[in-house]
Amino acid sequence: MSTALKAAIALAAVSALALTACGPTEDGAAGPSGSGSASASASGSPSASTSASASPSKSASAKPSKSASPATSPTPGSTDPDYDVFPCSTFDVTFTASLAEPTTSSYLLKITNKGTKACRALGHPVVTFGDLDGQATERGAAPGIEDAIRLEPGQSAYAGLMGGAKDGKGKTVNSIALTMSTESDLKQTPLKASTPGLYVSPDKNSVTAWMNNAEDALSL
Repeated sequence: MSTALKAAIALAAVSALALTACGPTEDGAAGPSGSGSASASASGSPSASTSASASPSKSASAKPSKSASPATSPTPGSTDPDYDVFPCSTFDVTFTASLAEPTTSSYLLKITNKGTKACRALGHPVVTFGDLDGQATERGAAPGIEDAIRLEPGQSAYAGLMGGAKDGKGKTVNSIALTMSTESDLKQTPLKASTPGLYVSPDKNSVTAWMNNAEDALSL
């Protein structure tokens, strides 16, 4: 082989190698395309956490519960019409004494509620005779507190007072004084009434409990 032919073959081989080195490979061409696709997919898809946080919770849309109804206010006072009715005292009533029977020195005692509220006339009147010691003896039974006479303003109650027959043991007084039974330690101002010539027997004087009418008060 001649020197010129060998040089031509060598030049052709070098040219082939140079062309192979400069051409793009399959891996290089595919690389950029795959990378761009993956990047777009990753950035374009919304995250699961963003979707979940955008959904409103059920508790926010629930209807508000009804507020509890207020308790019924208690009615002031009591349903018992007598819950605030107190015993009558001498500050609540006026007092008179009228001669009913001279033979037995009997007097009709009368009290009238002068106030603006009802009160109860309890038990027996407490009666003293002038300047004599002691008080009139209670005659007959009296109702309990719950059954005692209720006096509305302007209403009256009655009791029968008897000095007793003249037996030579008693004395004569010209006045009596009355206080009311209140079953308390209330200090009262005695109410006085004139009783000219009232004979008081130490053993036979007496007074009834309060009554609704004068007839019953004098019949005991």
